Amino acid sequence: MALTRLVGECEDGECPAIYATDRATLAFQGNILTDHGLKIPPHEALVEVPIDIIRKAIRDNLI
Repeated sequence: MALTRLVGECEDGECPAIYATDRATLAFQGNILTDHGLKIPPHEALVEVPIDIIRKAIRDNLI
């Protein structure tokens, strides 16, 4: 899968970010949430992404 970084909080790639994939989907990088109480399948995860990153992506017409 190819990823294109749309927006993020820092430039070194180790901060919350949103990527476009070559499969016409979005990939989110953020902290993995483990204390949510939901039953998440092993092949999925919940990640936490700051709202400001999503707002910036929308404001800059990236998504």
